[in-house]
Amino acid sequence: MTSWPEPVQIITMILEGFNELLVLLASVDFWVQLGVIITVFIIARWFLTPQLRKLLNRVSSAGERVASFNLLIVTLNEFANTLVWLFLQWSAIQVYVYLEQPHSLLTPVASLLSAWLLIRITSKLVSNRATARLIATVAWTVAVLNIFGWLHPTVALLDSISLSMGSMRLSPLVIIKAGLLLWLSLWLAHVLSGFLDRRLETSESITPAMRVLSVKLLHIGLITAAFLITFSAVGIDLTALAIFGGALGVGLGFGLQKIFSNLISGVILLMDRSIKPGDVIAVGETFGWINHLSARYVSVITRDGIEHLIPNEILITERVENWSYSNDLVRLRLPVGIAYKADVRLAIKLCVEASQSVSRIMKEPEPRCLLKGFGDSSVDLELRLWINDPQNGRANVLSEVLLGIWDRFHEHGIEIPFPQRDLHLRSGFEQLKNRDDDSTKSGEDS
Repeated sequence: MTSWPEPVQIITMILEGFNELLVLLASVDFWVQLGVIITVFIIARWFLTPQLRKLLNRVSSAGERVASFNLLIVTLNEFANTLVWLFLQWSAIQVYVYLEQPHSLLTPVASLLSAWLLIRITSKLVSNRATARLIATVAWTVAVLNIFGWLHPTVALLDSISLSMGSMRLSPLVIIKAGLLLWLSLWLAHVLSGFLDRRLETSESITPAMRVLSVKLLHIGLITAAFLITFSAVGIDLTALAIFGGALGVGLGFGLQKIFSNLISGVILLMDRSIKPGDVIAVGETFGWINHLSARYVSVITRDGIEHLIPNEILITERVENWSYSNDLVRLRLPVGIAYKADVRLAIKLCVEASQSVSRIMKEPEPRCLLKGFGDSSVDLELRLWINDPQNGRANVLSEVLLGIWDRFHEHGIEIPFPQRDLHLRSGFEQLKNRDDDSTKSGEDS
């Protein structure tokens, strides 16, 4: 059983710590290092920090529409003074190391300041709590190891435990470095991809389909570059992964054939510009406008507000109606029936007037109403209309035209007939009448 220290031992430890503090305070090096810390803080606070904030404000104005990039700039601006102070602090440590002078006060201050700054910036930029907690733990661990002088021995220990696979050497240190660098590289790739996407969106010389294709290619290229840079930075030989990557690629090719088919189909759709965001298309029984193009599917929103995710392969292999492929003009046909006793020419005129009163109906090409034929119950007319905004729907504009026709027909007494049938029974009634007469006559004779 562990015994508690005696009161005398506790007093002795406190006195020893107090004596070490007195020796440290009596040291000239301590006051020189304290003066260096205060000096670099003053330089950072009143001379360099305002210049850094001006630079960050100019950069922020250039990319203010990118949320993640703007958040990074705002966070750096908030901690600009600490950043500059930390940079000068580590610079002073390097000078002390070069001059081979003791820096027992500079190193703990810089380590604690680095850990605090990394944790604060991570809490601002990283929304995932588990990731932020992991980064905070690593930061405090590194700071404590550096303060007590255990950082370099720990690094050497992690690097000594290694596994060799041909020319590739793996160790816990390499894995930790690779994980941190990969996370940072992917985050920077995401920010840069969003920034370039916003820039391409404001360009009028690039079509929407080419913009989507360019963004996807840039995103894939940046992610690939992030992996290559990470592997090269930690010293992993990429040629050692060639055989493994080839075998993995063949396996994925067979197992994920449909996924790769959709990916290639998506690239083809973007390159041939057959569809683009905003187009109104009909695929099978799905009719709506394209919301966005994805690497695996196309998002189509119907007039019911339902979003259909159609695989890219279907748009390549099946028949697709694109109502706005070469232009946005769409002709609508509206059948109208009138009674035989109605004035046909007046009805045609009223139909055209009703269509011209609707704002969405185009004046050029102008609406036309034609006589199509003589039906069983009505004279058949057909009103042909043109619109240039099919994404806003067809039923609503046809409803407005029909209401206008209804009001005008009622004002001018034009009847809209309904199906009728006249039944004429001749021979049957005559035979029945003769049969009744014969029965009556035979009854009288009897």
